[in-house]
Amino acid sequence: MYIIAIAWLYVTFLMAATEQSLTAGILTFFFYGLMPCSLLIWILGTSQRKRKQNALHEEALFQEELSQPDRTDSQAD
Repeated sequence: MYIIAIAWLYVTFLMAATEQSLTAGILTFFFYGLMPCSLLIWILGTSQRKRKQNALHEEALFQEELSQPDRTDSQAD
């Protein structure tokens, strides 16, 4: 996924370099390259962020379960 993003940014950088003015080049790179690419990476990374958040939550529950005593050696009164 990142190789496509890098290639797209390279192409838009070359497009921006051929513009007539510096302002047009910056705007071309920003609106044709940086904004769409960052939005695409953010949208495609949503499932990975959810999986990571769920894994952290499960790990926290597991650690909480481990920290509680098991009470297997308690004696009757």
